[in-house]
Amino acid sequence: MRKKPAFNVRDPRNLTMLTDFYELTMGNGYLDNGMEDKVAYFDMYFRRIPDEGGYVIMAGVHQLLEYISELGFSTHDIEYLESLNHFKPEFIDFLRNFKFTCDIYAIPEGTPVFPNEPLITVRGPILEAQLLETMILLTINHQTLIATKSSRIVRAADGRAILEFGSRRAQGYDGATYGARAAVIAGCVGTSNTMAGMMFDVPVLGTMAHSWVQMYDTEYDAFAAYAKTYPDSCTLLVDTYNTLKSGIPNAIRVFNEIIVPQGFRPKGIRIDSGDITYLSNEARRMLDEAGYEDCKILVSNSLDEFIIRDVLSQGAKIDSFGVGERLITARSEPVFGGVYKLVAVDDKAGHPIPKIKLSENEEKITTPGFKKIYRLFARKDDRAIADVICHSDEIIDESQPYTIFDPIFTWKKKTLRNFYAKELQVPIFLNGKQVYQSPTVQEIAAYSKQELDKFWDEIKRFENPHGYYVDLSQRLWQTKQDLLNSLTDQFAEIED
Repeated sequence: MRKKPAFNVRDPRNLTMLTDFYELTMGNGYLDNGMEDKVAYFDMYFRRIPDEGGYVIMAGVHQLLEYISELGFSTHDIEYLESLNHFKPEFIDFLRNFKFTCDIYAIPEGTPVFPNEPLITVRGPILEAQLLETMILLTINHQTLIATKSSRIVRAADGRAILEFGSRRAQGYDGATYGARAAVIAGCVGTSNTMAGMMFDVPVLGTMAHSWVQMYDTEYDAFAAYAKTYPDSCTLLVDTYNTLKSGIPNAIRVFNEIIVPQGFRPKGIRIDSGDITYLSNEARRMLDEAGYEDCKILVSNSLDEFIIRDVLSQGAKIDSFGVGERLITARSEPVFGGVYKLVAVDDKAGHPIPKIKLSENEEKITTPGFKKIYRLFARKDDRAIADVICHSDEIIDESQPYTIFDPIFTWKKKTLRNFYAKELQVPIFLNGKQVYQSPTVQEIAAYSKQELDKFWDEIKRFENPHGYYVDLSQRLWQTKQDLLNSLTDQFAEIED
């Protein structure tokens, strides 16, 4: 028995090793059975929109670029895997000399996407394509979930700024940092996470905590000290003791005595507890009466899209919201159900042969084949009409009428005219080489807003949104039906 070496958990992480163990056991088996060069196709997609919403915001591609660009096993990794005594020497040698050669296609970050659409497609030798599964799912599932939740919160605010305040409630430091990135993609104006600000060049925001106020003998002293340090950007937290009887009066006094005499105007106050509708209305009245109509009101404290929508409908006088735990954890539905499924394998001539997975649950039956996605838009107003998934070699002719249909209720049809088609996926790796440069987070955010504006408001409702059509081309639908019929006929013969 080979002695297992000591492994220091503080060693720098190699994310290549962040893979489910069965990816490696299958790889070992593929190599042992001479299948290591068999070319396979995998789709990463999801089946259901979180919170019963109408759309999802794609996110996480940039982290995939970083991860795949660094794929490789270190000497340290190889020693650990050898110590498990679970893999054949040939497989260990394969990992030691690992070279990535796959093609990968992805829908760009910020794009609104829908169930059953391939967000990521991987084509390449089965050992390589299988190895990517865990990290693709982990990365896209997490950031897409947080971007989608953040988009709902941003929309609920109806033009008011949303600040991401969730670091201390996130599931770990990576969850905090990459969650902040996803939130900005979806429209948050900035984050309290300093590391995210540094890594992704997004605005960082923050002023004081209750502890600052408690450190001084009086609330006034605390406000005055902060104002002296930050006279040109003074926002005061007014609910440490009593918002209306102490906090706001002391804030106004500091504005009068310290901020204005230096030629500045106060930036705002923050309320972090209590009935925010009532308190914000009273705060607005008191500030206006004191001559500070331009002083903004920021509220925080366990907010989400439903609370924000409700307090605004009740007339709350709020300019911006700091949203933490319910955003950074997507607390209402904290799991995004993305899956990674085999959909085709190449034959000896290099042609993709569609594969299908059957299930007792209709929603879990896969759509076979090497595919691409078109989004169809009306020329008259650029509104999105429907998405069509088709074989990779299919082309939608914009000059001809095109009939879309529901893949389940096939009698539901609509013929489109005067439309244009746009492919959603773009290549990000070809033959193992990166061919895509990710935009900045701010550029992705602008793109996401632009694309989401192309959808009807009915699709973006919080409750009972209108269903957006994701259709299969006639040819792809027939491929799926033929495979289903072939397999079910085989099972019927066995039962007979």
